[in-house]
Formats: sequence, structure tokens, C-alpha cells
Amino acid sequence: MDTHVIAAGLPALGWAFHGGILLRRLATARRDPLTGLHTRAGWTARAEHLVSKHPGALVLLIDLDDFKAVNDTHGHAAGDAVLTATARRLSIWCGRHGIAARLGGDEFAAVVTDPAATPGLPALRAALDQPVPHNRCTLPVSASVGHCHRANLPVPTLTDALSAADSSMYAAKGHGRRHTR
Repeated sequence: MDTHVIAAGLPALGWAFHGGILLRRLATARRDPLTGLHTRAGWTARAEHLVSKHPGALVLLIDLDDFKAVNDTHGHAAGDAVLTATARRLSIWCGRHGIAARLGGDEFAAVVTDPAATPGLPALRAALDQPVPHNRCTLPVSASVGHCHRANLPVPTLTDALSAADSSMYAAKGHGRRHTR
């Protein structure tokens, strides 16, 4: 093989390798390292697309109740166990009809394109409220869930759906924790 061809191809090979590494890092940055769920940045574009394309979409916001008490009483490893259990439960509930995210701290979100294909909001709340075993302890868990159906919005945007779900979640908290609105 001609050494000129090899010499000309080496920089291209190097750039291709470097590009692959950058793509893997970008994909990793869009996933929460603890839960494996999408981060806010990785979730938002996909969620916007789902809300715009699916008239029956359901947007959820989930906030763990009294999460700070778990960390303060049992330590951060226990809090991590609660977060990973919550992520797993939310992902299972969404199934292949939705996308879940950890927005930060103890706040989660999801968009489900076909809510009828899920077990329903009472089942989600029941799943999220199950205790989590950790180091021979049983950690209490509860969550407040707010939701918004895309069909109930005058303008079907993710921002408006999240705002309505947020109001719904705080209304649920106002009626005592462990509620869905």
C-alpha cells in the first residue's frame, strides 16, 4: 500500500475515533449516572416531540415526600436506594409507551403517549409508595404525583404541560402528601 494514502488517512481515522468518544460522552451526559434515567437535558427534546405528536399524551411530575428525612436519618446510600427504586418503578410503569427522567434531586418526570396502555395513575402511586429495603432496614417512601393530559391544554407544549402538572402536584401536596392530582 502506498505510504501517501496511509499518511493521508491517519488524521481522518483519528478524527473518527475522537468523534466516537465524544458521542459516547454526550450520550452518557444525557443519562443520570445513579438511576440510568434521562437527565432534564436528555429528556426535554424527546418529551417535546412526544407531546407535540401524541394528542393523548400524559405528562407527569413526581416529587418524593420527605426525602430529606431519609438522607438525614439513614444516610445518602439509603437515599440513593430510594432514588434508584423510584426510577425503576417509574420506568416499569411507563413501559414502552413513555419516557421517564430524573430532573434533579428527588424530582422525576415522564411523558406517556398512550396512558391507557399503562396500569393507571393509582397503580403508579401504589408502586411509588412501596417501602424500599436497604441494609436490613425498610425505608418508607411516598410520592406526590401531578399530571396533565395534553388534550386539556389550550396550546399543547411541554412547558405548559409541565406547568399544569406542577400545579397539580402541589395541589396534591396541599391535600396531604401521598396524593395524585
